[in-house]
Amino acid sequence: MLAMLTADWFPLGRDIYFRKFELYPLSFQDEVSSNNVLVAAPYGGSIAVTRNSKKLVKVQGANKPTIYLYTSSGKLTAKLQWSGGQLILLGWSQQEELLCVEDDGMVHIYDMFGTYQHAFSMGNEVKDTKVVEAKFFVSYSGTGIAVLTSTNRIFLVNNIVEPKVRQISEIPRYGGQIECWCLVHCDRETRVILSNRDGIFVIHQSHQTATHIPFDNLFTRHNKVFTIVAMAVSGNNRHIALYTDTGHLYMGTIDFNEKYCEHYTNMKEPLENIAWCGTEAVICSWNSTVMVIGRTAETIIYTYDGPVHLITEIDGVRVLSGSSHEMIQKVPNVVQKIFRINSTDPASYLLEASKQFQKRSHKADSYMDLVKDKLDPAIKACIDGAGHEFDFETQKLLMRAAKFGKGFSKTINPEYYVNMCRTLRVLNAVRHPAIGIPLTYTQFTILTSQVLLDRLVARRHYYLSIQIARHLQLPEIDGESRILAHWACYKVKQTQLDKEQIAEEIADKLGYAPGVSYSEIARRAADCGRKQLAIKLIDYEPRAHQQVPLLLTLGEERAALRKAVESGNTDLVYTVILHLRENMPLGDFQMSIMHCPLAMALYIKYCQNHNRETLRDIYNQYDDFHSQAIWFITESYQRKNTMSREALLQSAQENFKLARNDTNAALTEEQIKLLRYQRSMEDVLKKPIVGKPLQDTVKVLLLRNEYKLADKLRSEYKISDRRYWWLRIQCLAEQGVWNELEKFSKSKKSPIGYEPFIDQCLKYNEEREAKKYLPKVRDELKVKYLVKLKMMNEAVQTAIEQKDVNALTYLLGQCETTDRQLIDKINMYITSLKN
Repeated sequence: MLAMLTADWFPLGRDIYFRKFELYPLSFQDEVSSNNVLVAAPYGGSIAVTRNSKKLVKVQGANKPTIYLYTSSGKLTAKLQWSGGQLILLGWSQQEELLCVEDDGMVHIYDMFGTYQHAFSMGNEVKDTKVVEAKFFVSYSGTGIAVLTSTNRIFLVNNIVEPKVRQISEIPRYGGQIECWCLVHCDRETRVILSNRDGIFVIHQSHQTATHIPFDNLFTRHNKVFTIVAMAVSGNNRHIALYTDTGHLYMGTIDFNEKYCEHYTNMKEPLENIAWCGTEAVICSWNSTVMVIGRTAETIIYTYDGPVHLITEIDGVRVLSGSSHEMIQKVPNVVQKIFRINSTDPASYLLEASKQFQKRSHKADSYMDLVKDKLDPAIKACIDGAGHEFDFETQKLLMRAAKFGKGFSKTINPEYYVNMCRTLRVLNAVRHPAIGIPLTYTQFTILTSQVLLDRLVARRHYYLSIQIARHLQLPEIDGESRILAHWACYKVKQTQLDKEQIAEEIADKLGYAPGVSYSEIARRAADCGRKQLAIKLIDYEPRAHQQVPLLLTLGEERAALRKAVESGNTDLVYTVILHLRENMPLGDFQMSIMHCPLAMALYIKYCQNHNRETLRDIYNQYDDFHSQAIWFITESYQRKNTMSREALLQSAQENFKLARNDTNAALTEEQIKLLRYQRSMEDVLKKPIVGKPLQDTVKVLLLRNEYKLADKLRSEYKISDRRYWWLRIQCLAEQGVWNELEKFSKSKKSPIGYEPFIDQCLKYNEEREAKKYLPKVRDELKVKYLVKLKMMNEAVQTAIEQKDVNALTYLLGQCETTDRQLIDKINMYITSLKN
C-alpha cells in the first residue's frame, strides 16, 4: 500500500521528494498548442485560450480572435469575440477578472463569463509609442501591470482597481534593446529586473536607480553568456531563475547575493515555459519535455505526447497538456515523514497501528507502544498529512489513523480534527470536475474561506456556496445572507423572467436575513433597466434611509415623500423636499407637498430660515392672514428694512384685522404711533431713538430731563406707576443728582417701596445717601438692607427686637469668622429665643 502511495515520488536532492499527480483528465489537444496563447488564474482559477497573434496560422471567417474561457477541469464557460486592437497579453487578476492588454496601452477587464466590466489606459505616451510587451504581477495592494514600449520605456500600475501610471525612468540605454525582464514586488515597492547585452540591471521604483550585475558574476562555470531569454521569480518573491540562449540555468536569491546552482540543461530546442515549483525547484518545458531542476542541480525529466503549459502556484506548478491537467509539487514534509519507506516517525507508526487495528490484528498494540510517548504530535501529523492529499482514500486512511489515536489521548484537542474534516469536505467539493477549482490545503489557508466563497459566487455556484457557509458554521451575515444577496443581484438581471415572480422569489428566499440590503438589489435591477422590478423590491427594504434616495433616483418622488413621512425621520423628509424643489416647477412642487402636513410644516420651517419670500407666498396662497402679519412684523425689524418699517407694520395691522385679531391690531397701531413719535423726537433730542422699545424711549427722555414729554408718553401708553417710578429712580441715580432723588422720594408715597432707592445708591457706591432711606424700608427687609450697608450690630439688634430667629440665623452666616464676640452674641439670642 505504501509503495503505491509513493509511486509518483521522485527524489531531488537529499531528503527532498517531488510528486506529479493528475488533477483532471482533459481533451485539450487543440487548446494546448504553440499556435495559441494560454493563461490560467492562480489558486486553481479559470483558463483563457486564444490564438497567438505572433504566429502565422490559417484562419477561417473573421480575422478577429476568439477568447475561450474554461474551468480548470476543462469545462467551457464562455466565448468572447475580441473586437479591439491587437492583443499583446492576456492575464487574470487576483479577483479572477480577465485582463486584456492592447498595443495602444488600453487594458480591458472582463468577468470570468466574458462580460465586459470596464477599461483604463496606460497613458498617452504609451498610446503614441505602442506596447511591445506586457507583464502582470502581484503587489501588496492587488494586481499590477507593467508595459514595455517601442522606445525602451517601462510604465507600470501597482493596482488595476485604482490605476495610477508610473514610469520607470532610469532604463539603461547603452546596452541596447531590453531582451528579457520581469517584475518583483517586495518591501512595499516594485522592482524591475531586466537584461540586455551588458548584463542584468535591477531598478528600484522608489529611488529610480539601476544596479548593474555583469553576466560573468552569475555564470562562472560555463562559456560566456550574452543573452538571457527567460526569467522566473518564485511565489514569495525571494528567489529568481535565469535561462540563457545556450541552455544554462541560474538559480539564486532575488538580490543576486547568493547562487544556489548553475545547471546546463543540454536542450537544443527553444524554451517554452519556466516556473518556480514552490521554493525548492524550477520547472522548464520544451515542446513535449518537462524538466524539474532542484536547487542542488539534480533533475527529473517528464515526457509528454505534445506541448505543455506551466501554471505557477504558491506551492507547486500545474501542468496543462493535451490529455491531462496535472500538479507537480514538493512532497510536504509531514506526508514524506509518514509515507517514506522505512520511516520511523511516530505518525507512520500510528498509521500502521490503525491499519492493523482495522485488520483486527494484535500488532496494533505493538505499534501503539512505539508511539505512545509522542501520540499527540503523531495525531496532528496525520491530520495535517490528510489535508495535503488529493486522493479521497488516502485522506480517509490518515483521518482514520488520527481518530484511532484520539481514542488513546487525554490531552489532544478534538477541535483541530473536526476543523480538518470540515476543510477536507469543502476542498473535495470544490475540486469536483463540475466545479473545477483544484485548491491545495496550503492555497486554501492563504486564500481563506471567505475568498473561496466569493469565487464560488462569482462562478454562480450559489447553492454550493450556501452549503459550504453552513458547513463551516460562518456567521449568517458573512455567509448565507451575503451569498443570497449576490444571488438576488444575479436574478434581477434575468430579463426573460416576470418582475412579479422575481420579486416574490427573492423576498421568499431572503426574508429579512441580517446583512441583506434590498436597496442594493433594487439598484442592480434599476441599472439593468428594470425600473418596475426595482420599485417592487424597494418595498421589501425595511430601512427608510435606504429606500428614499433610490426612489428619488428612479423618479418616484411621491412614493419617496410618503416613505420619508412614514419613517418619522425629518432629515429624510427634508432630503425629499429639497430634491423636489430643485427638480420640479414651483406650482407642481407646492401641489406635491400640499396634502402632506408634516412636509408642509417642515418646508415652512426651512423657509423661515432660508427663503422668507417663499414663506410669504405660502401664507398668501393659504390666506393665512395671521401668519402674514407675523411675517411683516418680523421683516420690519430686519436691519435692511429700517426705512420701510412703518409701511411693513401697517401691512401687519391690516392682516391682523383681516384675521379678526383686534388685540394684535391695536398693539401694532400703538407701535406705529410710537414709531412716528420717535421720528418727531429725533430732531429735538438730536439722538437716534427710532425703533427703540417704549421703556428705552421714556428712559432717554428722563435722562434728558424732558419730564413733560416723558409724562405724556406715560399717560398715552398707560405706563404703570411702578414701572415709571423704577425708571425715574434709575435715571436720577445714573445722573448722580442725589438731592433730586431724595426730593422725588418725598414727593409722594413710593408704589415700589424705598428699597430700590438704596439699591441704586449702593450701585454707585453712595452708602451715605443710601442710609437716608433706611427708616422707610419695610420691617421684614430691614435686616437684609442693614447687612447690605455693613451695619451688622444694628442688624443684630433689629433682629433681636423683631424676635426673628430666621433673621438671626441669616446674620450668623454673614458674620466674619474673626468676630467671635458677635457670633457668640447671635448664638446666645438664638438659643434664648428657641427656648
